[in-house]
Amino acid sequence: MKKLIIIKYGELTTKKDNINFFIKTLKANLEETLSNYKCDISYDKGRMFIESDDDLEIIKDKVKNTFGIHEINIAYKLDNTNFDNIASSLLTLIEDKEFNTFKVETKRSNKNYPMDSMEISRKLGGVVLKNKQGVKVDVHNPEVLINVEIRFDAAFIYFEKEKGLGGYPVGTLGKGLLMLSGGIDSPVAGYMALKRGVRLEAIYFDAPPHTSEAAKNKVINLAKKLAGYSGYVKLHVINFTEVEENILKNCPRDYLITIMRRMMYRISETIAIRNNCKCLVNGESIGQVASQTLTSMSAIGRVVKLPVIRPVACLDKLDIIEIANQIDTYDISIEPYEDCCTIFVPDHPVINPEPELCEEYENNFNWQDMIKKCIEEETVIKIENKISEEYSSIL
Repeated sequence: MKKLIIIKYGELTTKKDNINFFIKTLKANLEETLSNYKCDISYDKGRMFIESDDDLEIIKDKVKNTFGIHEINIAYKLDNTNFDNIASSLLTLIEDKEFNTFKVETKRSNKNYPMDSMEISRKLGGVVLKNKQGVKVDVHNPEVLINVEIRFDAAFIYFEKEKGLGGYPVGTLGKGLLMLSGGIDSPVAGYMALKRGVRLEAIYFDAPPHTSEAAKNKVINLAKKLAGYSGYVKLHVINFTEVEENILKNCPRDYLITIMRRMMYRISETIAIRNNCKCLVNGESIGQVASQTLTSMSAIGRVVKLPVIRPVACLDKLDIIEIANQIDTYDISIEPYEDCCTIFVPDHPVINPEPELCEEYENNFNWQDMIKKCIEEETVIKIENKISEEYSSIL
């Protein structure tokens, strides 16, 4: 028997004609994730297999943060699919296991096998009952679930199933630019976009001295968390100070956030197009703040032509916080370092801005040259999913 990891695809199996592309991308993502280990990864349209002489538990822990996987199993491979060999191998595997109840489930992709799945499960159950003292079958809540898969060239036995993240492999659906602030919502939005197969780059608007170095490092740490699901994230850091100060000088206070967001959208679109991103992604949630009413989002979003994806738009705040806790970004997001949006929030921001007034106020200063300068002077940091403390490099 050889010990290995079996990966089940889940949603990928619905892709039919494109399934090979999705599976090959998943394999490439796993090879990148496991680059520090000696692994042999093979696959067919039903399963992927990872063989390694390294610790499979450690490899499984690395694999489980990869999108596109429905289920992960550490299994035992039998090259001989003869029933007697399966039965004797199973008895060897359960010899030292302590349990009172069990159930056998069989999947048989080899339809030419002389027994069907129900018959195999029934006969293997009989073998266990005969050879393991004091155990009985419990089909509803067994202490041990014995899984047997019989394929054309091998049989597999495994006991524990670990659920994967699901979704699509990162990179199968193109690339998007995430507007990453230091708040709770935007990293959750990034995670949800990654789950749908979107490779992410990110953009952060820095405004020294109004925002601190600690605020930027907070965003870098959030990007590092996202890189744990995608291998790396390129972070575009924009010095937004001059634009922000001119908005403050030349625009009515109730329109500050609206105008600021319009400028951010314009800059983000240019960065996105330059980097072959097909959409903008952000953490806007309908009605959560003044700039996220439908009227506000319409007035802000009309300055760009790229689609704007808002994965958390219809989620309750508590639902967003729950996901933030699951992906380990919440504690970073609530660190007390404010971004450039929160610093200049007026007491009574407009909730139904008029696009014509936005354009009128923007004509009060030369924003075109300012955002051009912002883009020319961007800093790009590649944030990688590394164990070492050298978490980023300037490109």
